[in-house]
Amino acid sequence: MDHFFHIAIGTITMRPYVFAFLVAYLVAAVMHLGWRTTIWFTIIGYIISFTSEVCSINTGFPYGWYYYIDATKDREFWIAGVPFFDSLSYVFLVYCSYATALLVVSPIRAWRWNLVTLETRSIRRSLSVLMLGSLFTVFLDIVTDPVALQGKRWFLGQIYGYNEPGFHFGVPMSNYFGWWIVSVLMILALQLINALSEQRREKPAGVVNIPFRSLFGPILFLSVIVFNISVALLIGERLMAVTGIFIFTLPIAIISISIIRRTNRYDREELESHLKDYPWLPAVKG
Repeated sequence: MDHFFHIAIGTITMRPYVFAFLVAYLVAAVMHLGWRTTIWFTIIGYIISFTSEVCSINTGFPYGWYYYIDATKDREFWIAGVPFFDSLSYVFLVYCSYATALLVVSPIRAWRWNLVTLETRSIRRSLSVLMLGSLFTVFLDIVTDPVALQGKRWFLGQIYGYNEPGFHFGVPMSNYFGWWIVSVLMILALQLINALSEQRREKPAGVVNIPFRSLFGPILFLSVIVFNISVALLIGERLMAVTGIFIFTLPIAIISISIIRRTNRYDREELESHLKDYPWLPAVKG
């Protein structure tokens, strides 16, 4: 029993930043989608990501051939050759990318102390959100994976490697292609789970209306970027950090300008559609 608690504590303390991002995801997702959708997506999203990792380390698909170094097996939970928290990180990366896609696609209403995305059921399950959200996830991995691969130089530790190092700071292109496939599957799962939970046509348990709640997911998205670029700078990987900055400068600029230009430029039909689907949200206040 003592060994079990030792490993359980180590699973969290060895990856404190993952645990912090996970808690932030749970807060943002529950207030946005409710407990039911969040819990089911966390479980099913984990199963999808875990399955993809087990498949890849044994067959090379979808990320290409890579391996985990089992140096921490006595300090954290491992399942079928994969660290428990590694697959769990997919869930919050995909959610914050999905929420950012909603911010880009949805009409926006703002007033002095709030900003609300005028989401509808059709927007949440749209192809636009699916494709944009999956690409946002891949962009996150383009920054996070090279930093994680240098784990021996910071507190993450060297936990994995590629059989044949790629040209992008050691990461092969197959990895990013695999992330896109898995991200599409996970967002599809989230869209389906959310659609099923919304059949009740009532306010989901856990949804909370607080100022700027629509920005919580995108803020988490930015936090992941800032964290990884900061780590790259701290370990002396300036080119890696600058590359990450350049990768996100244009998308963030486009998104920011788009949000500014679209704010409060919705039409009556868009507002009515939003209120019909989500009458409990504070889109008419202010």
